Amino acid sequence: MKIYFHCYEIHILLPSDAGYMLCILRIFDPNLEKRPENYFLMVHFVIQGFNKFMLIGQYQHTIDTKKRLALPVKFRGELGGKVIITKGIEHCLVVYTEKEWEVFSQKLANLPISHIEARSFSRNILAAAMEIVLDKLGRILIPDYLKEYAGLKKNVVICGLSNRLEVWDEEKWESYRKSAEKGVEEIVSKLGPLGI
Repeated sequence: MKIYFHCYEIHILLPSDAGYMLCILRIFDPNLEKRPENYFLMVHFVIQGFNKFMLIGQYQHTIDTKKRLALPVKFRGELGGKVIITKGIEHCLVVYTEKEWEVFSQKLANLPISHIEARSFSRNILAAAMEIVLDKLGRILIPDYLKEYAGLKKNVVICGLSNRLEVWDEEKWESYRKSAEKGVEEIVSKLGPLGI
């Protein structure tokens, strides 16, 4: 006895934090009878995709005499025409896309206003934030108060951290990097409970 199969394949594209997930379902119809009660699922698997626009890497740039900083060319498509820049934690600056800023600022808005540390942190970040439009050459104009906070001179380092950029004064970055590398093993051991 010969058995023939007709296969129906369904592709489902789902968003995920890493980019996308492609779910592929293959449904087989025995004997080509087209009777749903006889269908069976032969294969069900998931392919994980990654966002090709992930912001990673380290880049050396300079601030020109008009206080403009050119952002790395490879990031400009993902950043879009407007970014939000604000204070970072270790006296650097942080650059967010509009989408990422919406997510981050919502987390700040959800912090309890009765908590003194939460109020202080929110004020420090939100009050310092500035929307900046990139010019045709992908440059941003850094406000004086942020430039002063981060101690930015001429030479800076731009670090890609997956969903955001950090802007450091070159000398401060080198000092921070060397210090962090010395204690990397201890840092990693403390991050174990967080799944790293």
